[in-house]
Amino acid sequence: MSRKKLPIGIQTFREIREDGCYYVDKTAFALQLIEEGKYYFLSRPRRFGKSLFIDTLAELFAGNETLFRGLAAHGQWDWSRRYPVIRISFADGVLDDRQALDERIGEILADNERVLDVRGEHTSIAGRFGELIRLAAEKHGERVVALIDEYDKPILDSLTRPDVAREVRDGLRNLYSVIKGHDAHIRFAMLTGVSKFSKVSLFSGLNNLNDITLDGRYSAICGYTDEDVATVFAPELPGLDRNEIRQWYTFNYP
Repeated sequence: MSRKKLPIGIQTFREIREDGCYYVDKTAFALQLIEEGKYYFLSRPRRFGKSLFIDTLAELFAGNETLFRGLAAHGQWDWSRRYPVIRISFADGVLDDRQALDERIGEILADNERVLDVRGEHTSIAGRFGELIRLAAEKHGERVVALIDEYDKPILDSLTRPDVAREVRDGLRNLYSVIKGHDAHIRFAMLTGVSKFSKVSLFSGLNNLNDITLDGRYSAICGYTDEDVATVFAPELPGLDRNEIRQWYTFNYP
């Protein structure tokens, strides 16, 4: 087995596939999620592959077939259907207050409007997001896929300032609550983050959000298992101490 590039720090599915990097196939998990439900929440530590999985979902729903050749999803997906994908990520930068959050949300919505070639008339965040979902579904003839990465980072950035954190939480709730109200236009939605906040406090109305964080069926949806290391990364292992490698990724609890 020939050696490939190590995908260190790469969170873009296309880059990994086109640049010939090692890739642990997670597309079977993507298919399972899509077949079994509609609204999902996943919490994992940072640098654990959440953003890469979200990006993989985006490419799958966008119908970019060539990227999936040789992977589990390739022969089981209808590549003739292309879904409009709305992507929201708060991974970049630090948002100091509610005003900064609202400005950033406006920028994100504008980016999605350009990509999907739609623009409504509403100016409020909730109205604009709802219109984006509805108009995208109408224009592209398929229900929308909403993928939200690092959903909680604006709150975590403000945890040392409780009053600001509450204002930011309310701003995020104003955004996320739109999803439930536009259920008829949504094909699939997934939110990922580091922490788990109460559905009541943040996901107003999304009472059918399926939390798969501790679901054993999805334990390997992010990161690498020991078998993954032994098979996918086999060309890199000669001369290395596998037990020492395992120790690097072992959590010791008191």
